[in-house]
Amino acid sequence: MPALRPRPRIAAALFACLALASGAWARVFSVVTYNVENLHDLDGVAIYDDYQGDKWTAEHLRVKLTNTVAVLARVNQGAGPEIVTFNEIELDQTPESTVPGGDYAAWLATVAHTTYREMLAQSPLPPELAGLPAEAWLLKACVDDGLGAYHVAVTDERPSRHSDGRGAAVRNVIFSRFPFSDVRSHRLASARAILEATVDVEGAPFIVFVNHWKSGASDLAAEAIRRDNARVLRDRLDEILKADPNADLIITGDLNSHYNQKQRYREMRTTGINDILGSQGNELAVRGKDRDLYNLWFELPSDQRGSDTFRGEWGTLMHLIISRGLYDQNGIQYEDNSFAVMKFAGLNANALGLPNRWSRGRVPGGFSDHFPLYARFRKLHTTDKDKWMPLTRPSETEVGEGTAHRTETSPVNLFANAVKIAELPAGINIRDGGYTGRIFLIEAPAYVNDRGHLKVKLDDHEYDVFSHNRELRDDMRSRARAGQLTRFYGELGTYRGNWQFLVHGREWAP
Repeated sequence: MPALRPRPRIAAALFACLALASGAWARVFSVVTYNVENLHDLDGVAIYDDYQGDKWTAEHLRVKLTNTVAVLARVNQGAGPEIVTFNEIELDQTPESTVPGGDYAAWLATVAHTTYREMLAQSPLPPELAGLPAEAWLLKACVDDGLGAYHVAVTDERPSRHSDGRGAAVRNVIFSRFPFSDVRSHRLASARAILEATVDVEGAPFIVFVNHWKSGASDLAAEAIRRDNARVLRDRLDEILKADPNADLIITGDLNSHYNQKQRYREMRTTGINDILGSQGNELAVRGKDRDLYNLWFELPSDQRGSDTFRGEWGTLMHLIISRGLYDQNGIQYEDNSFAVMKFAGLNANALGLPNRWSRGRVPGGFSDHFPLYARFRKLHTTDKDKWMPLTRPSETEVGEGTAHRTETSPVNLFANAVKIAELPAGINIRDGGYTGRIFLIEAPAYVNDRGHLKVKLDDHEYDVFSHNRELRDDMRSRARAGQLTRFYGELGTYRGNWQFLVHGREWAP
């Protein structure tokens, strides 16, 4: 099996693509897929307990919207991507309070005189706002924060239960600057319905699928359900590709499977993503008749593949998988090597470079447990399905490496840019969200309170000091009691509504 050729790192500047490619022959546009980790409305009627009552407030929603849009604004120099597919938007449990007729443009006109921040500042929140579906709030935030309006497509699911008895809590959504010519839902067993939308890109049809398969990537029993999920999608793809083998389509979203699922979990003889769907990494093979899909994870070196973490290992649960037709000289075409993970230090990536997860405590903050994925495409003015786009360093790997790479980071590099409280400008509030996920050098004595919790006090504010390493935690507590823990490094964040400094290893508290 040929080795994957190394590819250059994709700089953050990649996301600042131009509206037109060089020359007048192509219209360039971007596609992002983003699992936003549970974006809910405010009516308190939810499957998950964490989004009922005072556990999920207008302030939680405001922060969640602001942070989600801030990530999307990293594309196109603040204008945002042309197409975004979302996972984990709440399936509205009170559909009678939805946007009338699903006409989001008309609804936006009724609230054009105000902003989502002003709307959420009302107390009490009027019922007509509390019941607005989550995607409407997100659309309004995109408009108010400079991204502009989108066409919206959602699945046709209603409040119900999956075949495993669990309530259907979230669904898939698409935002597109291009209009939709067709929208369909495909029901799955024990998972969210697949959303299929045909996007009209200046006369060229571009079929977008949004998936959120059954969770539990390493679970054999869950894999059986994902095989069923994959079969529904594969059957629909076969139907489309039978009519047009070079149809332009993309598969997006959280498949709860890794790009190398079959190699990563060898006990899984047949996997949904690799065996049923046919996701693979031989980019040249899609020109033939036997392979019609290519997984864009293979655009990156193996040590850069990761959109989520679990038990200290990187995972690739999010996907952008493209069809054969996106390589020909007709309709829509993939822009070679444009795939990237939207990971931004100081924004949605914490001090360790890991996803800055959403925290829904008393002090809301963070983003998501998944990094979004990004790729660029172009609408061609040519109509030749028998000619293929030139490729630079095409991947010829079939499936990929069998193991995951660890989430390891050098402390030396981390500490070089540690924030020092004494050097911050006067009046700076490190709890305003701008410093969440940053590493601080704490030069103040830690102490143990009467409940046995390790604390430090900075500028009249008290912070927890915590480590997931129990031995280190006990050692820090003993040193604090002896007055010896007076200088250490900590990552600023929140846990259950309390601000804390997280000490990741022994080198953080020398």
